[in-house]
Amino acid sequence: TKFADEWLAPHPGTDGALAQAMGHVILTEFHVRDRAPRFLDYMARFTDAPYLVTLERRGDAYVPGRFLTADRLAGTPAADQAGTVNAASKTVILSREGDVVVPNGSLGHRYGDPGRWNLDLEGVEPALSVADLANGPAGEPVAVDLPRFDLAPQEGAEHQGGAGSVRRGVPTHRVGEHLVTTVYDLLLAQYGVNRPGLGLPGTWPAGYDDPATPGTPAWQEEITGVPAVAAARIGRELAQNALDSGGRSMIIMGAGTNHWFHSDTIYRTFLALVTMTGCQGVNGGGWAHYVGQEKVRPITGFQQYANAADWVRPPRLMISTAFWYLATDQWRYDGLPADALASPLAAGKLSGRTTADTLVESVRRGWTPSYPTFDRNPLDLVDEAEAAGKDPVRHVVDQLSSGELDYACTDPDDPANFPRVLTVWRANLLGSSGKGNEYFLRHLLGTDAAVRAPESGPDRRPRDIAWHDEAPRGKLDLLVTADFRMTSTTLFSDVVLPAATWYEKHDLSSTDMHPFVHSFNPAINPPWQTRTDFDIFHTIARRVSEMSVTHLGVRKDVVAVPLAHDTPDAMATPHGEVLPQDELVPGVTMSKLVVVERDYPALAARLAALGPLTQEAGMVTKGVAFDPTPEVERLAVTNGVVAEGPAAGRPRLDRDTHVCEMILALSGTTNGRLAVQGFEDLERRTGQRLADLARDEQGKRVTFPDVQSRPTPVITSPEWSGSEHGGRRYSAFVINVERLKPWHTLTGRQHFFLDHDWMTELGEQLPVYRPPLDMHRLFGDARVGDTSPTGAHGSEGHAEVAVRYLTPHSKWSIHSEYQDNLFMLSLSRGGPTIWMSPQDAEKIGVADNDWIESYNRNGVVVARAIVSHRMPEGTVFMYHAKDRTVDVPRSETSGLRGGIHNSLTRVLLKPTHLIGGYAQLSYGFNYIGPTGNQRDEVTVIRRRSQEVTY
Repeated sequence: TKFADEWLAPHPGTDGALAQAMGHVILTEFHVRDRAPRFLDYMARFTDAPYLVTLERRGDAYVPGRFLTADRLAGTPAADQAGTVNAASKTVILSREGDVVVPNGSLGHRYGDPGRWNLDLEGVEPALSVADLANGPAGEPVAVDLPRFDLAPQEGAEHQGGAGSVRRGVPTHRVGEHLVTTVYDLLLAQYGVNRPGLGLPGTWPAGYDDPATPGTPAWQEEITGVPAVAAARIGRELAQNALDSGGRSMIIMGAGTNHWFHSDTIYRTFLALVTMTGCQGVNGGGWAHYVGQEKVRPITGFQQYANAADWVRPPRLMISTAFWYLATDQWRYDGLPADALASPLAAGKLSGRTTADTLVESVRRGWTPSYPTFDRNPLDLVDEAEAAGKDPVRHVVDQLSSGELDYACTDPDDPANFPRVLTVWRANLLGSSGKGNEYFLRHLLGTDAAVRAPESGPDRRPRDIAWHDEAPRGKLDLLVTADFRMTSTTLFSDVVLPAATWYEKHDLSSTDMHPFVHSFNPAINPPWQTRTDFDIFHTIARRVSEMSVTHLGVRKDVVAVPLAHDTPDAMATPHGEVLPQDELVPGVTMSKLVVVERDYPALAARLAALGPLTQEAGMVTKGVAFDPTPEVERLAVTNGVVAEGPAAGRPRLDRDTHVCEMILALSGTTNGRLAVQGFEDLERRTGQRLADLARDEQGKRVTFPDVQSRPTPVITSPEWSGSEHGGRRYSAFVINVERLKPWHTLTGRQHFFLDHDWMTELGEQLPVYRPPLDMHRLFGDARVGDTSPTGAHGSEGHAEVAVRYLTPHSKWSIHSEYQDNLFMLSLSRGGPTIWMSPQDAEKIGVADNDWIESYNRNGVVVARAIVSHRMPEGTVFMYHAKDRTVDVPRSETSGLRGGIHNSLTRVLLKPTHLIGGYAQLSYGFNYIGPTGNQRDEVTVIRRRSQEVTY
């Protein structure tokens, strides 16, 4: 904001309403009024806008149904498409002439029609709207009901929230027995953009100054506080700049947006802006998500090492948010009915269930991973099967079908399902990252904790998770942390392994912010007892291998693998329709089951060598296949080979520099031969010219000495969607737009519309504004601005105020600049602080630098108040990553030492984040899963005694 030309300051969590109003202006002025050719062409070629959606009768109107797919074209002029391979995953458009067309590039083409997985429309001009058909639509306009979530709850129905519907109209067409419209027609209706010449029914805005109906600048002003004129002007300028510059309007978003419960709806409204203006896939345009430095450019080699994919496949990779939600028993305090989040137009498919139940269903259907998977040891399951002469996969399916075996997530408080040993490395789980810190302390560690929430009553308990009257306290047997500094996590650890810093070891670094690969190089050797993380894990592996000779030996394991993105698994749920799970079919109605061998005595030897699977089975990244045979042979020369033992003859990885060489050698971004090979694989599947993007660097091999000597530019590779060919800088989706390579979605295009049943239930088929969670309605928390006495211990005689609680990235400490050093502590007043507005401070008699207490159902924080005019009334900040190691007094509320920023947070699961087995909503590690949201939280603050004790 300091250097911005304009600062729009929406109320917390309301960004989606601002974006929707900007979209209303763009669609009105540039799509309907002026019909900007560049925008309309982009929408037709690179988005799902022209694709047909069925309409379903609901009362006296219609609601959007599902994408029309080729398998439903029987009885139409395109009936021949109904019997083609993967027809249920091939979506349909109308040409301007009215022909029914199944264009290239859909998910069904990806796995069934070599050479047709591309965005080449082959001369077809799509009809963005059915009103654009040359001979007019073969149907009358109809009223469509669309959900809205911006209403004030009606008196007496507060528990239902502020949801309702708005009725608008769309033109329609008949395709066989199906009444259809286009995604574009629905998008215009969703954004409140009328087309008077079409005679569309419904309620439409009278103008930008009409606040009564969703979508207008005036409507958003009442929600966000941003002046309507400003919202309209910025939306107009974004579009005009995109038109003038050829798509170089960019939206840069930070991590904060991702921390709201409905973060995905906020994202979608902003993504819609740069998509409807043709900016995605354009250098200097699109959507830039600035959240840390998380993109590993040499991803293929990294995955081989990180997942031990060179020795055993598949790995077990977990969605951490759901893991901790169960392991820390936060589900016991949640009890959020899933249908409390539902659209008023929902069909009731989530009724009678809590959000925790939706996690169980997702696991049972194989949509999302869950480890431990079963309530019995998978090693024992294989032993049982072999003793009975059965196939282990068949044995597991039979046991699940009979009820003799169940999923561990259905009883997380059974000691058989506890996590017992936890190793924390490169993380501060009990400090900066774990939402619901006090629940971690109480249930995972069994130590003192300031949880103030009651457990869910019988009417709010999950139906699919076993309830134990006494919740376990202290599930872990051993907590080990490797770190180079004292953190909240190391304070609670049983064993702390002192680790080397960046300046004491060899390692690799790469980010999506910079087009280079960097090295870490030791300036000094690790001091005293410190070791590099590489050395630490090799030491532990050697000891485990020694003990395994007499303890574990060689065993067979059965791994449950979720239905994966970038594989045919993405077609496991045709039409996004969630049907009853009548039969368990691995890889279709449940997870795939894979039997692998675990040679535990060979663990250390395998860790120190490159295994044979890299060469024998090849490597796959995002569906692109690589054969690294020459690279493996070269690594045998560069690194040497193991002389003897279980890994004899394999390339050595017993030094950190050896591993760096391996990662660089096995990744297309640092090995031109593999980049070209990967593009050639894509060429066969897309029929498009791609390999030339890397051909001029085909002979380039980035080695570790290269990156030690200087930051080394990466090579354009199919591992990522951007192009750095010819010296240009990376911008996502450039290859999709310029080379007609599809997005990895149902249509192969960018999506405005999502038709999975659970998306429909929550009313999120299209971009929509959803406000922050009403924590008072859902959980009985205080309302923002409330000054009523809470009765909390120690609050007698003290004024209190309820405020929204945000934990942004720290101003005085983040990542490499931690707060517990003299410089940072001097800047940040020496310990924990909470920033608040003068108005809120005045309500409770707080002056700058006073000690205050902040508390809600999740815990308690003691901090100094920073009273600043820069803070809006009703919102406080506690910057994240403030460990409980320095200047944290005892709390009057709990009697315990005051907490950290995550003491006031917890995990809440959104059902739509648990969808899987369907197109782009299929599981991919670090790509999909429930977010660690906390910005919807509300806390109460009061001034406390200024005589603090420790």
